[in-house]
Amino acid sequence: MNVGTRLFVSLAAALAALTASPQSPPPSALINQVSEETVEAARAASPHTSESTYAYFREEAEAFLDEATQRIWDPDAPREPSPRTAWGDPDLSGYWLNVAYVPLQRPVELAEKPLYTEEEAITAFVRWATQDASVDPATVHYDWTEFGMDNWQSPIRPNLRTSLIVDPPNGRVPPLTPEGQARLEQQARRHTLESRGLYERCIQGNQGPPRVPFLQNTGQSQIIQTPEAVILVTQANSDVRIFDLGGAPHAPQTVRSWLGDSRAHWEGDTLVVETTNFHNGRKWDGSAGGLHLEERLTRVAQDTLLYEATMTDPTTWEAPWSIEVPWPMMDPPGLFEFACHEQNYGIINVLRGARVRAAEYEAAQREASGIE
Repeated sequence: MNVGTRLFVSLAAALAALTASPQSPPPSALINQVSEETVEAARAASPHTSESTYAYFREEAEAFLDEATQRIWDPDAPREPSPRTAWGDPDLSGYWLNVAYVPLQRPVELAEKPLYTEEEAITAFVRWATQDASVDPATVHYDWTEFGMDNWQSPIRPNLRTSLIVDPPNGRVPPLTPEGQARLEQQARRHTLESRGLYERCIQGNQGPPRVPFLQNTGQSQIIQTPEAVILVTQANSDVRIFDLGGAPHAPQTVRSWLGDSRAHWEGDTLVVETTNFHNGRKWDGSAGGLHLEERLTRVAQDTLLYEATMTDPTTWEAPWSIEVPWPMMDPPGLFEFACHEQNYGIINVLRGARVRAAEYEAAQREASGIE
């Protein structure tokens, strides 16, 4: 092969690498590189500020803080015995909120501090709630506050925990395995429909499993019980999980679904749910079909349900890890209808924007490589 032929083949291969793979541009290339300047310009042009936003809701926010700080979640406090159903099982039924201000991972500066003092927990809670009620007018956001759906407008209360992760003891997600790291990078959102998340595509809600609280108050759910099963319904995407209590084995490994295959049993007052057989195309922080999930639900007070979850996947993390989230009981009327219309239309513009960025990236790569 002469030099000219080799050069042509090399250029053709470079061009193919840029254009053939729909995942070629890294996620960073699909972000508006002048987003900070755009936000600052919007902030300067806005007639409102975070301070004026908070001032509008000040009376409501201060009343919330006064009531919420009367009770603090203490994981070591004695627990009330669970009420019972008519057939004698612990009663978990009702409407519950999966919400938290506590971060998933413990901040580095609190590495050796798994629990706050009561004063520290209240101080952190007031700071988080005040920030939540002080919306930056320059950012694009849903009108959570106007519809009473911010976390500070829920029955959430202070928590002595400094992280939702309770194991490992450092409160951090264990390191990813090389396979898990590669899978996490592959799962990044890019400019193809298939690369976008299941929630963004209206296929699944944003409430797991496992149920790690979302940024906003979208964790509404209902638990319904029969002697044979416990049913968990989440508002997001109207997902329904049925926890069979009959002792049946899990479905064959070839039968997989987005929500997995769940079986449950009682251990004292706690419902233990084991879920396997997740769909291999599912994305969850680097894991996929190999996730083994154990969830524990315990009615620890009349108005509080304790949710615990342990995630095990040796192909993703170097060790299992566990979280704990106290769920407050929701105020009536319960769940509202969930409709995904906005995301159905929004995904079109999201992909258009990402594809424009992808084209810009590919053009810059061609220019840098001297390819016409």
